[in-house]
Amino acid sequence: MPELPEVETVCRSLRPHLVQRTIKRVEIVEPRLRVRVDETALTGLAGKKIHEIRRAAKYILISLSEGLVWVFHLGMSGKLICVGADAPRRKHDHVIVHLVGGGQLRYHDPRRFGLSLVTRKEILHELPQLSSLGIDPFDPDLTGDYLFRHTRSSDRRIRDLLLDQRIIGGVGNIYANEILASVGIKPTTRARRLTRKQVYAIAQAVPDLLQQAIRWCGTSFSDYRTADDERGEFQTYLRVYDRAGEKCRACAGIIKRVAIGNRSAFYCPSCQQ
Repeated sequence: MPELPEVETVCRSLRPHLVQRTIKRVEIVEPRLRVRVDETALTGLAGKKIHEIRRAAKYILISLSEGLVWVFHLGMSGKLICVGADAPRRKHDHVIVHLVGGGQLRYHDPRRFGLSLVTRKEILHELPQLSSLGIDPFDPDLTGDYLFRHTRSSDRRIRDLLLDQRIIGGVGNIYANEILASVGIKPTTRARRLTRKQVYAIAQAVPDLLQQAIRWCGTSFSDYRTADDERGEFQTYLRVYDRAGEKCRACAGIIKRVAIGNRSAFYCPSCQQ
């Protein structure tokens, strides 16, 4: 699933193609996504101008004229790709946005776990998907003190606490594993057992690690692509994620995999205690 670095990269790559462009019409090929697409709302975007594209956690927010916001979540396999109008259509191109002056934005999603909905700017914060989101990883208020307050009362594994979108919005399994590897903490450690120093190190590593991933346009294993249909490159620099059985990049240890709930966690038993 695309996480914050991938979503931020998609937003950045969409802007040159879409900002200040006007939607000519919206064509819905397949409305059955995670939540069925409101076809009336989407086709009603014809004639609206795109003013801004930004991110909230893992959600893409496209601000339009008349106070409308088009919200996307890419789910497991979703992609927003900008192409020429004559580009061959592919299976699983579910929503086609035709732009005035030429060009198209296509939402491609083989698994159909994505979300596409339209709302008004003044009630955007009331959406169930956004109303409970925690602090953004790049918010200055994400401090050691903030995170320490959450760890002190939690018996959860620290990996799972980092995945809680009500605490920090946007961190997923790839980057939770990488954040913990960067500070030498085992992902199965109970949050309440961490020292203040350890928690402060995690709080600092969250934006630092995510910024590194953004610099390399995110991580591409299979489906994720930028708006220009290009792969990210951060998978080349992953320390532990999906590297079970491989040598640690920092020592002679071998990366191990452990199941926490229904997700895998990865760590170096030598570097992470």
